Amino acid sequence: MPLFSHRGHSSSSSSLPTISSKTFKPQKPSFFPSPFSARHASPLILFCFFSLFVGIAGTFFAIVAILRHQPLPVYRCGGSEDAFRAFYSSSTHHLGGDQSAHGLVDRPKVLGFVGIQTGFESVDRRAALRETWFPADPDGLLRLEQATGLAFRFVIGYSRDAKKMAELQKEVEKYRDFLIIDNEEELTFFKAAYEHFEADYYVKADDDIYLRPDRLATLLAKERTHSRTYIGCMKKGPVITDPKLKWYEKSGHLIGNEYFLHAYGPIYVLSAEIVASLAAARNNSFRMFSNEDVTIGSWMLAMDVKHEDNRAICDPQCTSRSIAVWDIPKCSGIK
Repeated sequence: MPLFSHRGHSSSSSSLPTISSKTFKPQKPSFFPSPFSARHASPLILFCFFSLFVGIAGTFFAIVAILRHQPLPVYRCGGSEDAFRAFYSSSTHHLGGDQSAHGLVDRPKVLGFVGIQTGFESVDRRAALRETWFPADPDGLLRLEQATGLAFRFVIGYSRDAKKMAELQKEVEKYRDFLIIDNEEELTFFKAAYEHFEADYYVKADDDIYLRPDRLATLLAKERTHSRTYIGCMKKGPVITDPKLKWYEKSGHLIGNEYFLHAYGPIYVLSAEIVASLAAARNNSFRMFSNEDVTIGSWMLAMDVKHEDNRAICDPQCTSRSIAVWDIPKCSGIK
């Protein structure tokens, strides 16, 4: 019987061709249905193998780069470097609370920044401070900052002596508590401090000062009506014009017989508005005197600041009110 039949509309005069009843055999499918596909198969396979090789090689070099020992990056701002913040901005550490590594990109807001001025020869002095009031590990330094609202760093300038810098780098990697600046001039310190921290107050101290951070925080948290405040142990004294004497002032002829009111040099405090003005000043636009405290004092006269005399900042002995004393470790309250 045929597969299909066709019914005509008339007799044998118009007949249609019939389809053969012979069954059709289906053809087998081919992966290369045309000569064109066969010609392009080999380059495609080679490209796949090449891509696989590149992927494996890239993964290998990435693993090697990660495992290779590299010094911890240092957070830079202009020409200065903050090793402490770099430590907490690394991939393996983060700040607790609402302070994250992302926040380290901007200037952190603190009540006060305390810069301990130090030198390459002062390794023992720094060790003495770390054994008393200055925490000897980054986590301890962070806890102190969170408890007081004060950020603390040893501040030191760069040196062209490669040996000195190599020794310093070892100490930096061990403690992570340095702010390294271009040089040790007073104006450069305040520029760097202002670039790194948004502080209400900026404190400069020497590395032989033993401090009570809690009492300093209480002092700085005090409400003040004057936005430009200069805090320290205020003093005056005769101008030394004899070059043979220790405190010789080569520009004494510009001052007269007696110094103007200025703060005790080993530690003093400047409010944010003062430091912002210093940070914006052009380099070498301020006169520098032979003595640091005189230099800072002269700048304060020009800026119409309020002089706040606080004797607890230069207490000669340990008392219940001492904030800072010179070279008496037990006054730190720890030893």
